[in-house]
Amino acid sequence: MAAYHHVQAAAWAPAAPDVSLTARYRALRFPETWQSAILDLCNLGRPTDAEPWRRAPTRRMELAVQALAPDLLALPRPPGATDDPGWWLCSPAETEPIPERAFQLLLNAWLRDLRPELARDREYRELRNAVQRKLGAAPPAWQDVGFELLRCPVTDGGTAAPQPHQYTLTTDWLARRVLDLPEFEFEGGRLRFHAMPRGPRDQGAELVSEPRPFEDAKGRTWWFSVLLNITLQTVPFNPMPRFHLHCGIRRWATRVNAKTGRLHVPYGRRATVLLRPSVPWLPGAPPSDRFAVARLERRRTDDGYVTDWADGGPTGVLDGISLQAPFPSAEEVLTFPEKWLAPEMRAGVVHNTAMGGHTIASGLMSNQRSEIVTWAEQALPPELRPVPRRRRTRLGRATPSNAPAAQQRARTVRTAAAFAVSAWGGGPVLEARLLWQTPEMRDTAIAALIEHLGLEDDGVRPSTEEFEHAEPGSAAVLEWSTPELAVRLRCLKLTDGLAEDLALPEKGRPSRATAAAAITARRKAVAAFAAADKPGDGPTLALVEIDPPTGFGSPAHDPKFALRLGLADAGVLSQFMLVPGKAGKQDKHRALMAWDDGLRQLGARVLPEPGPLGGLPDGLRYAAIWLVQKNRTARNRWAAHSPVAVLVTPGEPGTGVARVEGFDPAGDDGAGEWVPYPVMLLRLAARAEVEAAVDTDEPVPQPRATRRQSADEQRRSTEQWLQKVQRRLRGTPTLLFVHAQNARRHWTWIQDGRAERDRTRTGHAPARRLDPDLRLLRVRGAGNREVAQWWGVHPKGEANGIPAHLWVPDDCEPYGDRVFWSTTPKPGQFKSSAIRADKLAPRPLTLGDNEGKLTLDTDKVGWNPTLMELTVLGCHEDDGDSPEALALTAHILRQPPDYPEALALPLPLHLAALAQEYVLPIDDPDASDTE
Repeated sequence: MAAYHHVQAAAWAPAAPDVSLTARYRALRFPETWQSAILDLCNLGRPTDAEPWRRAPTRRMELAVQALAPDLLALPRPPGATDDPGWWLCSPAETEPIPERAFQLLLNAWLRDLRPELARDREYRELRNAVQRKLGAAPPAWQDVGFELLRCPVTDGGTAAPQPHQYTLTTDWLARRVLDLPEFEFEGGRLRFHAMPRGPRDQGAELVSEPRPFEDAKGRTWWFSVLLNITLQTVPFNPMPRFHLHCGIRRWATRVNAKTGRLHVPYGRRATVLLRPSVPWLPGAPPSDRFAVARLERRRTDDGYVTDWADGGPTGVLDGISLQAPFPSAEEVLTFPEKWLAPEMRAGVVHNTAMGGHTIASGLMSNQRSEIVTWAEQALPPELRPVPRRRRTRLGRATPSNAPAAQQRARTVRTAAAFAVSAWGGGPVLEARLLWQTPEMRDTAIAALIEHLGLEDDGVRPSTEEFEHAEPGSAAVLEWSTPELAVRLRCLKLTDGLAEDLALPEKGRPSRATAAAAITARRKAVAAFAAADKPGDGPTLALVEIDPPTGFGSPAHDPKFALRLGLADAGVLSQFMLVPGKAGKQDKHRALMAWDDGLRQLGARVLPEPGPLGGLPDGLRYAAIWLVQKNRTARNRWAAHSPVAVLVTPGEPGTGVARVEGFDPAGDDGAGEWVPYPVMLLRLAARAEVEAAVDTDEPVPQPRATRRQSADEQRRSTEQWLQKVQRRLRGTPTLLFVHAQNARRHWTWIQDGRAERDRTRTGHAPARRLDPDLRLLRVRGAGNREVAQWWGVHPKGEANGIPAHLWVPDDCEPYGDRVFWSTTPKPGQFKSSAIRADKLAPRPLTLGDNEGKLTLDTDKVGWNPTLMELTVLGCHEDDGDSPEALALTAHILRQPPDYPEALALPLPLHLAALAQEYVLPIDDPDASDTE
């Protein structure tokens, strides 16, 4: 395997901070004369205690534009009421403008659809007609405007701060240049791309190739396209914006349900449909080569469930418009999806996983992605260039120095477990219990525990009768003893229906009060069951066998969360494993992962050590924060906002042992204190009260002001909590990890537009220097395409692969001394994916008996490790800190020696994130820690 020295990101940047580029547009402001008239229409008949509309709601108009005038671009409007409404709609000067009559049709349809529930109300109809006449008497004026596309302001911290219009216009401008390129050629074909419109709330510009077929082994045809997405992003302390080009696969839904004869659209979910009419739908509108966008949804009506167009469809804004060509009926698209898709695409339904399986696998291989990006870069103007390559760090090894040999791994895990269970004052004794339902699962779990901890198995087990008749207080016990750790496993069969459906009606969606009562009753029963068999005072662990979610009457009937809370009330941590035979084959590997995840909850983790490394303070420990935040929705009944902090203090060097603690803000009389990690988990569960105050099927919508006030209150409480945490970190050098996408909403200081080097701020106090013992490192993942896709640059010019390492700026890259890239190896299940694999055209095999034969890799997953961005927001370089050494430490912390694969996050942040299992029912009972 080639030793890669450089990686390249699929990202472009201005050639210099002062580069300027202007493009001309026909643009329309939201007319000030419309504002009051439209608000009168929106607020007519609203209850006096309801928050009134203060700004004209234009979202449905923008959705109609996506469906009927895709060349029009909708810009983000300023939030709240404002004297300057800003630019609203625009189109490039070189495109054919939409005629006034066609635009007026859209406006009139939007006005009719503002309050559809009042369509038969006389007062409303009279007011609507008056507003329509008023708006028609003062039609909006389109203006010729020049918009700056590249140059943007810079924050006090030296970070680019793009103007709102640039997120839409610059990415669309780049996408149009890509469309002007010759088609992308590959072995046996070409890709022709079309743009699809994006709303002001969407990310960047999107290009979709015309559909391609793939025939599986059973002769069935599946359809897919290549997807290109261009987004505008920023990087901390860099005054120039960046443009990320993401390449992927878009799958088309064409397999209809055998019973209904239609595509399946789940209730509460929407399916996006791309449309391309042969003639423009709006009379007089110019033809466009862009896809139009509409959405299908399944909803409940008085006559039952129906699947129909949402928002801009015939039942919404389009109702009443005389179209030049008939808009496709939802029934036709759902019943004959392949006919509409091919041979010439008139409508394509985008597949999502809720619709079922799809033979086309997601993702592109690294080499094919690099080829597509290289083709797209031909569209770059002189003002833009690819971002510089990154080189591998030369500071030290990028893997842990304490990785044990395979035969020593079990001993290392036992040592870590002994260190963890002794943290609350007891001896090195692991008390665990197995709450089983099937003998197969019971025996598999026992064998997995023996293997995971390297215990001596003498083959002696309790008899079948002893297993079956064991009761709380008289469990079937297995014991083992090792030099590092004593293990006692108490086996109990789950009885009395504890793992069965919650006591809820079989049909219909129960109210929140009914569901809360059922959870509370089961929680109390489980707590009594566990308390009757409690062996000691310290936290213990239970591995619980449970049916998969599909084994219960409905998601509301699933007792998993009640089981977790009830066990926690009895001081028992829990990890779940599925009943065999109901969710696929169970094997020892899953049981091994379940026990390992359970030990993690006890704080038993092997800490990866960076080895001798300059630029780090002596005695460095690691902390991490994670904000558990979930709003109440129709799918999730209970909201939560609970910040979590974890502290990992290394033990004896070379052993990998570490003390893992969690922050309890109520400890030490409200000042906050660090407690053992399992104690923190149990206290989190104790606070996870299930509310039953509102007896309703659906969440009560909050007025806008109330939601905003709630967010402000959460932000204030989070910052007060952060102040407590930081005070408790003083006195010892600490590297504090924070995740950008998780925490920035409530700790605004870590946002690109707020952060300044080596400073911090919580609350309203001015920014100040970091505490002398604190270092701050921000991790950013792939969410919202904020980090670029990437590939390793093959040193000999061959196929580009995906190497693992820490990647640092070359000398030619300015502004990058605090921002680093971390990549890890592929997980085992994806290591067979060839970097040369081609998802578009057949390729010849080169090895074995099949050499020379052709193969097509369309059904192979193109999985590539995420490029993790590590930004050292704060350190003390004057005192000897090395930002590169801190980043290398974070990279190594993603590789715990006792994990089979690398983690998505550094270990302390990973532990903090997983604590949310004890706050809300959001965990997967069959998921392991490996990411």
